[in-house]
Amino acid sequence: MKILKIGLLLGALLSPLMPGLAKAEPVTLNFWTAWDPSQADGKAAIAKIAEFERSHPNIKIKTQVIAFQALHDKLVTSIASNDAPDLSWGLIEWLGEFDRMKALADLTPYASKWNDREAIYPNALKGLTIDGKLVALPNYLGLRGLLYHTDMLKQAGIAAPPKTWDELVDASLKIKQTTGKPGFGIAGRGVRSPQELIMYLAQNDVQIAKRQSDGKFRNDWADDPEAMKRATQVFALYRSFRDKGVIAPQASGWGWEEEDTNFALGRYAMVINGPWMRNRADQNPEQMKDVRVAPPPASLKSATFFEINPLFIYKGKHPDETWEFASFMLSKDYQTAVFPDRSPRTDVQGDAIWGTPFTSLTPTGVSFPQIALGSITRDMEEAIGRVLLKNEEPAAVAAWLGKQINKSLRQTGQMSAQN
Repeated sequence: MKILKIGLLLGALLSPLMPGLAKAEPVTLNFWTAWDPSQADGKAAIAKIAEFERSHPNIKIKTQVIAFQALHDKLVTSIASNDAPDLSWGLIEWLGEFDRMKALADLTPYASKWNDREAIYPNALKGLTIDGKLVALPNYLGLRGLLYHTDMLKQAGIAAPPKTWDELVDASLKIKQTTGKPGFGIAGRGVRSPQELIMYLAQNDVQIAKRQSDGKFRNDWADDPEAMKRATQVFALYRSFRDKGVIAPQASGWGWEEEDTNFALGRYAMVINGPWMRNRADQNPEQMKDVRVAPPPASLKSATFFEINPLFIYKGKHPDETWEFASFMLSKDYQTAVFPDRSPRTDVQGDAIWGTPFTSLTPTGVSFPQIALGSITRDMEEAIGRVLLKNEEPAAVAAWLGKQINKSLRQTGQMSAQN
């Protein structure tokens, strides 16, 4: 009897502690993001992640906001020290580099059982697939359209936005003559300048690096006179922007901030830009109330830059919980709240101004080849500067860039020996 009483007493003392002992600690996922928490999309994301945590008490999300300019270098350092986060935002330009570092998880087994897979644009998934393996998810899209101030076009007597390069130049000159403002704007430097350049190259049926039959890449401009001619025509287009006064003289040194800000304030008439400019419209409602979106003016074929902003998931962490959270961020509910105008889901189209005019361009989207791009994008930026700032001839710049691309491919072991 005495033993029984002692047992009952111990049981009474331990029973309040047992639930705590049995309950597992939640998994904490480190998530590095580049949203602006003061903007609508950042606020919506924070609210949705709080909802996720309430419905998934076994998972906690620790977010760290890092500007894109610093995010790349911090990720490279963390990967090299085997201390990468569980998942992060990123740029499509980093995909080939991170894959070569063997940092990315193979998501193919998860995606094969993913109910929402059919709702994702196929070319968005294809752009994140390397050697048959899905190595990232499309966080949001950054398709580019021609944004234009309708009032400036009407003042210049232009009935419809330009559809070709020649029409773009002619319309810009008319706008400058009648309004005194430049007709067009570009980013002459920074991360957006090679994105704009690759669009113009694609419109003239030129690739910076072609995949060869051995699976590696090479720039073939020096071996293909027609390709070199078409590449030269692209740099000649930039030269005409400068020499004919299509762009403001300062645009040669603009980054994306200046390009976006000056358009939002109505300081020039047209720009190739993305759906994130909706935030600028909210901040500058009077100056942007007349803005509309059309397909980018083209040359030989229609093409626009298809910016697939990846959601990178890294190896060796908490794969099941990370996939649970990542797939939540690709859900229709999350995408509708956070990226209504730039979602990779076919069933989230956005509104008639900032949504469908961009998503309708998805079939013509082109992106960077899946190679390590570090020095290549810097060389593309320098090529624009050589034309606009150093006054080098377009043909010489095209030849220089082709050589630099192949030099970079050799240095990274991605240069094909095949012609």
